Amino acid sequence: MKTLRNLATAAAIVLGTTVMAPAQTLNFAYDADPVSLDPHEQLSGGTLQLSHMVFDPLIRWNKELGFDPRLAASWERVDDTTMRFKLREGVTFHSGNPMTAEDVVWTIERLKTSPDFKGIFASWVSATAVDDTTVEIKTDGPSPLVLHTATYVFPMDKDFYEDGGAEITKHGDSFASQNVSGTGPFTVAEREQGVKVVFERNADYWDADSPGNVQTAVLTPIKEAPTRVAALLSGDVDFIAPVPPTDLERIENDDNTKLVTMTGTRIITLQLNQKRNEALADPKVRQAMAYAINNEGIVQKIMKGFGTVAAQQSPEGYVGHNPKLTPRFDVAKAQALMEEAGYADGFSATMMCPNNRYVNDFKICEAAAAMLAKINVKIDLTTMPKAQYWPKFDERAADIMMIGWHADTEDSANFNEFLTMTPNTDTGRGQYNSGNYSNAEVDELTVASLTETDAAKRAEQLQRVEEILYNEAAFIPLHWQDLAWGARKGVMIEDVVNVMNFPYLGDLVIEE
Repeated sequence: MKTLRNLATAAAIVLGTTVMAPAQTLNFAYDADPVSLDPHEQLSGGTLQLSHMVFDPLIRWNKELGFDPRLAASWERVDDTTMRFKLREGVTFHSGNPMTAEDVVWTIERLKTSPDFKGIFASWVSATAVDDTTVEIKTDGPSPLVLHTATYVFPMDKDFYEDGGAEITKHGDSFASQNVSGTGPFTVAEREQGVKVVFERNADYWDADSPGNVQTAVLTPIKEAPTRVAALLSGDVDFIAPVPPTDLERIENDDNTKLVTMTGTRIITLQLNQKRNEALADPKVRQAMAYAINNEGIVQKIMKGFGTVAAQQSPEGYVGHNPKLTPRFDVAKAQALMEEAGYADGFSATMMCPNNRYVNDFKICEAAAAMLAKINVKIDLTTMPKAQYWPKFDERAADIMMIGWHADTEDSANFNEFLTMTPNTDTGRGQYNSGNYSNAEVDELTVASLTETDAAKRAEQLQRVEEILYNEAAFIPLHWQDLAWGARKGVMIEDVVNVMNFPYLGDLVIEE
C-alpha cells in the first residue's frame, strides 16, 4: 500500500467540532471483498460499493432515484449535446493533491479505455476542462442519460496514478489495483485480500455536512451465509449483507438486531453460450430450457419468496418493461420443443456459477440443473467463489454461466448494452454477454434508444427489445433479487442503503 499522509486521530476530530457525534468503529461483513482497489478494473457491485467509500462520484443517486450533487456542485445543459459540470472548490485527494477539472477529464478518458466501462461512455465524445472547476461533456447526439452516466465518474488523482502506474490490468497485479487516492470519506489503511479491509476516516473530507461518525470501518468477507448471520447475532459484526432469505425472521425477531429490506431490480439470469455448444445455437433448444426451469418454484422454495419471478430483464417501473411477457414453465412444452429441434435424447452442457455473489446463487444453479435433466439436458455444474468465477466468466469457460445485473443507470438500455448486445471489444458493448447472443435489431434499437429523447418512442424501442429477447430465448431470466441488510440496533443503516445496493457508509451514524 503506498503511504499517504497520516490521518488525524478520532479524538482530534471529535474535539475539533461540537456538532459531530462521537466517533465510532463499524465492523461489517459482506459475502466477499472487492477484487481490486482499481475502480475501473471491473464493473461490479463490489467495485461500486468500494468506490462510494474511497472515492466520490460527480453526482449520485438518492432514495427517490433523483440526483444529488457530490463533487459536481451543479450542472447545466448548454445545448442538446453539451452538459457543463461545475466542480466543488477546495476538494483534495487522499494524497493531498487538489482535485481539479483536469483530474475529472483524465478519469473520464481512463474510463473510456476500460474494457468494462467504455461501453457506458461510448456516447461521450469529449470531456474538456474549461477551467480548473468546470468540465464540459459533449455527446455524439442528444442523450437522455448524461446524468445517469455521470454517477459512474469517480474522479481519480491523476498525478498519484501517473506517478505510480495508471494502467488497467484485468485480474492482474497493477499499481492501481493495490493503491488508492480518492476524495472519499475513507482511506484504505490495510488490505489483505480475502481476509479484511480496514478503512480510516479521511480527516480532510470535503463534506462537512455529512452526518457520518464512523472513524474506522473494518470489512471482513464471510462467504458462508450462516456464518455471516451468526457473526451479527453474536455481536462480532455490526452490519451484514446480504441476508439470506432463510434468516430474515431470525434477524428481525432478535432483540439486538434489525432487518432492512427493499424490493430489488437486479435480474438473475443464466446465459447460454451459442458458440461453445452447438445445441444452444438453436432457438428452440433455448426456448425448451426456458420452459423447463420453474422460476416460481425457485423463488418460493429457494428464495423463500424473497424475489420477484422474471420473464425479462427490465423490472416493473423501468421504461423497457414489457407487460405482455410472462414467465413460462411447461415441461411438456419443453420436451416437445426438444423433439422438434432434434434433441429428444438431449445433450450435455457445462455450467459454472458463483457461490458467494448472489443470494443462494449455487443453490439456484443446482435446482436449474435438476430441472434441465427432465428434458435430458445433462449438466456438469461447477461452482466457485466470485474471485475465481469472474476470470472464468471473462474466459467464457462454460456453456452456461450465471450473471446477475442491476442497471446502475436505472435504465433498461443498460441491461442490453452489457448483457445482450453483440460482443464488441472496441466499444465495450456486450462485455458481459457470455452467451455470445447476437441480433442486429436488438443492437440497432438499443443504440437508437441511447439518443432518443421522445419518452414514448424510447419506451417502444426498449419494450420491443425485450420482446425479441423473450421470443428467441436469448438467455434464461430467473428472478429479480430482493435486497436485505442486517445490523445491530443503533447502527442506522436504513438511512444509507438504497436500491442500487451501494450503502453510503460515509454518511452512516452509529448511535451510542
